[in-house]
Amino acid sequence: MKIIRRLLRPGLTILAAMLVTVTAAHADITTDANAKAADIVSKHPSTPIAVRMMAIVQVSVFEAVNATTGRYPAFRVQMTPAPGASAEAAVAAATRTALAKLMPAQQAAIDADYQALLAAVPDGPAKTRGIAAGEQAANAVFASCANDGSAAPDQYRPSAPAGVYVPTVLPAVPHWAKRKPWVMDSPTQFRPGPPPAMTSALWARDYNEIKALGSRNSTQRTPEQTAIAKFWEATAPVVYWPVARSVANAPGREVTDNARLLAVAGMAMDDALIAVFDAKYTYNLWRPITAIRNGDLDGNDATAPEPGWTPFIDTPMHPEYPCAHCIVSTSLGAVLAVEIGAGPTPTLSSISPTAGGAQRTWASVDDFTREVAFARILDGVHYRNSTEVGSAMGKQIGDLAARKLPKATP
Repeated sequence: MKIIRRLLRPGLTILAAMLVTVTAAHADITTDANAKAADIVSKHPSTPIAVRMMAIVQVSVFEAVNATTGRYPAFRVQMTPAPGASAEAAVAAATRTALAKLMPAQQAAIDADYQALLAAVPDGPAKTRGIAAGEQAANAVFASCANDGSAAPDQYRPSAPAGVYVPTVLPAVPHWAKRKPWVMDSPTQFRPGPPPAMTSALWARDYNEIKALGSRNSTQRTPEQTAIAKFWEATAPVVYWPVARSVANAPGREVTDNARLLAVAGMAMDDALIAVFDAKYTYNLWRPITAIRNGDLDGNDATAPEPGWTPFIDTPMHPEYPCAHCIVSTSLGAVLAVEIGAGPTPTLSSISPTAGGAQRTWASVDDFTREVAFARILDGVHYRNSTEVGSAMGKQIGDLAARKLPKATP
């Protein structure tokens, strides 16, 4: 796989400019607004929260644009039809209104992006009506998510005998499985079976693979594999949305179809994280850094301990099983595969803030999702079985999202 390396000054603002450049050839306002929104929400320190924000933004954009074109039945909220209104103004206003509610500390950047998007829209009644449609959509979608469970209290209880020290940094979003999904019937709809038994050959296979390939100082990981691992250390939305825009920016696409595609992708990735955190906190499986340092405690003679073993990247603060990166990538991949259908796959691409702005490209959806899964083994944070289980869950959720959103009105 070809890697193009570009030197960047630090900062997501510069990275966002590159993300827009990567797919500028056929960009329309929906993809331009998506790139700006992904840059802003990726400033949030919590990836699950940022993914939820992007889903709200993209559903708002879809409902707003669809009110102007009437191509699809309403999905999330009932909108006042706005025939003749500017779809471009609707996109800009929906994006700004949603982001202002979600990321008020970024108001100056949000307003600057809004003015840049609106600059190309001629003044007049169509622009005014488009802005009204965008604001209505975002306000309605935001209100519909107000009680989705994302603000539930953190009541996580570390597991340890009374009086025994445990690390005091609490894990990420233990309440996320209490959220109301967008398209799933419940957070448990795709809950997998348990991870493999510690005494199994499968456990020993995965343990020894990640011990060899995923350590910080591995001598078995190739330079190309190290580049992949570094690229997919990134988890924020800013690394995933360029892949969706690779499809949305194909020639000949219509603005409502792009708004719909990005909305489906946003909901699929958000529901994927709801499902994966349900499974993670149900099974509570130890991470490789814990397992490998305690390999003499798992009852398996084929898993020798290594007390000082350290993964290639810092371990995320939540249980291991299944792989969250894998479920997000395959939920997005399934949505894109449905959208592409039998047609040719455009070159998929993205750049990563954790890889110095390196760009990677993929010839197919499967190439993209397989690389993400393998990267998490190379990062030293996920066992192979967990990547396979997470990937299977994500495909089911992406397929469901693609089926659930209404089809175009004849």
